[in-house]
Amino acid sequence: MTPILQYLTDRLFLLPLALLPHHRLSRVVHRLARSENRAFSQWLIRTITSVYQIDCSLAEEPDLSTYSSFNAFFTRSLKTGVRPIAAGEEIVVSPVDGVVSQCGPIMRESIFQAKGHQFNLTTLLGGDQGRAAPFTNGIFSTIYLSPRDYHRIHMPMDGTLREMIYIPGRLYPVNNPSTRSVPGLFARNERVAAIFETSAGPMAMVLVGALFVGSIETVWAGEITPPQKKFVTTWKYPKAPITLKKGDEMGRFNMGSTVILLFGDEAVDLHDSFSAGMAQQMGSAIASIPG
Repeated sequence: MTPILQYLTDRLFLLPLALLPHHRLSRVVHRLARSENRAFSQWLIRTITSVYQIDCSLAEEPDLSTYSSFNAFFTRSLKTGVRPIAAGEEIVVSPVDGVVSQCGPIMRESIFQAKGHQFNLTTLLGGDQGRAAPFTNGIFSTIYLSPRDYHRIHMPMDGTLREMIYIPGRLYPVNNPSTRSVPGLFARNERVAAIFETSAGPMAMVLVGALFVGSIETVWAGEITPPQKKFVTTWKYPKAPITLKKGDEMGRFNMGSTVILLFGDEAVDLHDSFSAGMAQQMGSAIASIPG
């Protein structure tokens, strides 16, 4: 497909999406996903499993009939050992199952989204320049989770939580047509950012919402959204720090979305096997802390 035809195709795909009531539709999906009407939930589970060819044998509970709702299935846990965590204090691991959308250096405050598009670091983290400063000229990675992926999010390395930020926004899809066409996509969508102190310095994990992904939660605070908030909201944890080990669960999505990792300048070295377009499994080594 020629670049011009690709551009026109993407724009035609996104035009109706821009006019949709993103949050209203996502609230409807949120309710449906949690419906415990057995006939409906089992039909939805089996349909999605078939369409996306989900390998249910990896689930801690592989029997689909035991799930009370679609959301219970979608956020299922995995069997012990099927996602081994790469060993070594200097090793950073993938927080999720997914595909690397982009990764590499942050150019001052500019983060690469797709050809012709970047998004701003400070905007991504809620507009606070002091919060963004440790990541200026740093390292980023963007990992996309499709509906077929495991949807719990884990720690890439040991970290102590310092701050969590909710940033309101739209809920555009985060698939390839969207990243190619929506300027500043990840800094426009609703998101939750968690800032950790680690042996590599500050690390940010940004959980980006998307169309039909109106639910983002963390293990320490539960469901952050919904409901949608109108303003940036911040929680700090100076007196009762929360420390999570590498591989510990830190949050989850309802439906597919994106996780963005941020590190400081020269804080980590990304591995050659971790590059745009590469599939990753949670727990696989993606970077190392320089010795």
